[in-house]
Amino acid sequence: MDTIELTGLTSGELRQLMTQWSEPAFRGAQVYNWIYKGLVDNIDGMRNLPRTLRTMITQRAVLDNLAVERISVADDGLSEKILFQTKDGQYIESVLLSYAERCTVCLSSQVGCALGCLLCATGQSGFVRDLSAGEMVSQLLYFSRQLKQEERHITNVVLMGMGEPLLNYDAVRQMLRLITDPAGLGIGARRITISTAGVIPGIERLTEEDLGVKLAISLHAPDDALRSKLVPLNRRYPLARLITAAAKFTKHTGRRVTFEYALAAGINDSMEQAQRTAQLLAGLYCHVNLIPLYETLGCNYKPSAMDRILAFEEVLQKSGIRTTIRLRRGGDISAGCGQLRGMELADEDEDEQ
Repeated sequence: MDTIELTGLTSGELRQLMTQWSEPAFRGAQVYNWIYKGLVDNIDGMRNLPRTLRTMITQRAVLDNLAVERISVADDGLSEKILFQTKDGQYIESVLLSYAERCTVCLSSQVGCALGCLLCATGQSGFVRDLSAGEMVSQLLYFSRQLKQEERHITNVVLMGMGEPLLNYDAVRQMLRLITDPAGLGIGARRITISTAGVIPGIERLTEEDLGVKLAISLHAPDDALRSKLVPLNRRYPLARLITAAAKFTKHTGRRVTFEYALAAGINDSMEQAQRTAQLLAGLYCHVNLIPLYETLGCNYKPSAMDRILAFEEVLQKSGIRTTIRLRRGGDISAGCGQLRGMELADEDEDEQ
């Protein structure tokens, strides 16, 4: 019998499970409440369940399907990276970013990534497997338990960690059902962002189903030649098709698309490239997030100088494109954009660079 992941089941599915086990359906609602409101980390903590049922659940199901392997905290105390080990011995990383009025979790959706993006350490490490909905939810439950002790809670979720979420669409959709449920974590869909390297079929499904979430697209270059080098997926889904898919998303949902643009010195940060980016996005309901490049394993590019970043921002803003520069966070613990690798010996690897 396969072990059941409780964190991957909705309240209705837990009620059905209890009925299958010849238990009253309301027991499923109790289990669900303990997971998401009680934030228990073990079955025995579900105190209003009969001991016999708790024993049965322990034998047939799992609550915590991730084990904490290592905790890394940035020097400023505002970024915290967790290295988790899965039940089958794989490693993933998640990050908590603390701000004055919000707590954002950067969530992983896969073990590794198959896309091989040059600016991303995860992409350089290769793909192992998709994460289940329960494994994604468990990352959030870990941080929810920690924040509860400080009388805080998760306000925002970004699927910008390890993996390409739109290549794990069904599990991501199930995870969204669970974490947006008011009876669960109750995170508003408009506070959740799915980031993609440009998986057009996934963007089209997201458009059609309109799950209420925000969409971010890793752009990084205004022309196909350079983008195909930085984001190999561009060879399959070139910029013209990507911009068309983004436009359909904004038209159907009424929500602005964010384009992420990591700036690498002498690679994609010229004023000509800024002008071409402005031309590419002209008339599109969008926002550009300029990211000072985080140095990653396997990529020798350096971050652009701040004066170049500011000049790039000015070109876009003068073209009427809403643009911001992302605050650098977590770089000292390799928790910045594109730096997650999910490796057990990550610290030793970093020391050797």
